[in-house]
Amino acid sequence: MDDRAYDKKMDELEAAREALCIQCGVCCGVFGSDPCSHVAKTDDGRYTCTVYSERLGPRKTVSGVIFTCVTIRDVHKHGVYYPGCAYNRT
Repeated sequence: MDDRAYDKKMDELEAAREALCIQCGVCCGVFGSDPCSHVAKTDDGRYTCTVYSERLGPRKTVSGVIFTCVTIRDVHKHGVYYPGCAYNRT
């Protein structure tokens, strides 16, 4: 498989996995003491990132702690799932 075909396949897999997200906010820290400053609760009780299309890279928590937001591909690659995350059920 060439690099373009591989990248396309990985993009398809990433999109399919992202579609499983139930927007629970766990990965954004909403159940902890210092969530991402860009997470917002919607009227239906879900959570959303207010800068989703530009979320990757350095971000700050509400208290100002800097962290790195990563793609779901990186999460899957390293097998780092948050407790309660819908991805754990797949």
